[in-house]
Amino acid sequence: MNVDAVILDIDGVLVDVADSYRRAIVESVRHVYGDTIERDHIQLFKNAGGFNNDWELTYAAALYVLARREKPQLSIETYTGLIAASGGGPTAAETAIADELDPADREQILSEWDRPRLREVFQQLYLGGDLYRRLEGDEPDSDLDREGFIHDEPVLLAPETREKLRAWPLGVVTGRPAAEADIALDRVGLDIPDEYRFTMDDWEAGKPDPHALCTLIERLDADRSVFVGDTLDDVRTVKNAAEADPTRTYRSVGVLTGGLTGDEGRRKYRSTGADVIVDSINDLPDLLE
Repeated sequence: MNVDAVILDIDGVLVDVADSYRRAIVESVRHVYGDTIERDHIQLFKNAGGFNNDWELTYAAALYVLARREKPQLSIETYTGLIAASGGGPTAAETAIADELDPADREQILSEWDRPRLREVFQQLYLGGDLYRRLEGDEPDSDLDREGFIHDEPVLLAPETREKLRAWPLGVVTGRPAAEADIALDRVGLDIPDEYRFTMDDWEAGKPDPHALCTLIERLDADRSVFVGDTLDDVRTVKNAAEADPTRTYRSVGVLTGGLTGDEGRRKYRSTGADVIVDSINDLPDLLE
């Protein structure tokens, strides 16, 4: 690909978050409600779309756990399928519950659905006690005051790949909060100026909304860009950017180091319209001119 800018996602591309963010989703729901989803089920939510924000995915997973108490036969495949059919994201999750439960049961589980508490627990589990105090400005629960899952994020970006990528202007579009993006980028050794990053704190819509990608390309003064991600929403972001900004060329690369893996991951990427699929970010430099 002949490009003049490279935009990177962080999670599943630069660092492996299977034992950090994804573990935090599962364990947060368990901690608050005593029951949870399987870790493999997280990818069903990601594929449904609209869950770039892992807090919102946690809320949707908790809603399913609560709904299953009232309707045990409701499968996770049915639930996430209904979410996808309604456009993806947390609003679609509420719509799915409204469709599947009678009004009394729906009101009961909504009264138990505590999103602020889920977020608190998620951040304590993910950050750990010390970082939670520093970044959230609050005291963690005594039983959660321990090392956080953030320390279990193996780096996927090889040093030689990092050096090769510095030949291009680089940007980042991520669903992480800015402070957590700083930690990950420091860990992988990439110094990306703030004006060339979009995090959760910078735009409310999140992926697959194209605003962040289009804005970064304009700031980088680029005409031909590639965005490297690990989810179907990353591919959809590129397609939406190409529609919103037809004067520039946008290309997508899907990596198989996130939740999408193997032949099934390749099939899903292809069906969504990924331009290129690679095993990992370390295959990228050889594709670029």
